Amino acid sequence: MNRKLQALISTSVLTAGVMFYCQASYAHGFVTSPPSRSYQCQLGVNSNCGPVQYEPQSIEGPQGFPSGGPADGHLASGGKENFSALDSQSPTRWVKTSIKSGENTFVWNLTAQHKTTSWKYYLTKSGWDNTKPLTRADFNLKPFCEFNDGGALPPQTVTHKCTIPTGNTGDQVILAVWNIADTSNAFYQAIDVNITD
Repeated sequence: MNRKLQALISTSVLTAGVMFYCQASYAHGFVTSPPSRSYQCQLGVNSNCGPVQYEPQSIEGPQGFPSGGPADGHLASGGKENFSALDSQSPTRWVKTSIKSGENTFVWNLTAQHKTTSWKYYLTKSGWDNTKPLTRADFNLKPFCEFNDGGALPPQTVTHKCTIPTGNTGDQVILAVWNIADTSNAFYQAIDVNITD
């Protein structure tokens, strides 16, 4: 094999590797409706958020929630230290969006699409402790809404119709999880809501 052909093959392999790495590393997304905690930080509705206000799309952590994923107390930040401000919790810490039980529309903005396994939505239990950082014990661990994409590449805007169960009125948190197909990570979005029947 001559040197020119070897160089061409090496360059092609390197380019393909860089493209795959970029696709895998820069797949990001956040929930715009109802607005997530991190998006509300970007909008300036939530304050004292730290660097997540500049990149609400980057709350990426290990997949596997609820059996795996970020540790308790670090669910809102996806376990990322630089986004730990999102884990602070009190009855008045975060601005809440009013929604009703029943059908609601959830909208993700993907700043970079990525092959997807699933989208899952979890809701806090009635009587959850809103004075402490979020833990698994605060959530109903069966998702109230779930979509399986089977490894497909989603569009830039992803819309889901989900039915919020009755009986969980008042201040609640929805944890939206985007599970990636070809990495071991997921994206986490905490959504602060006030639910009325």
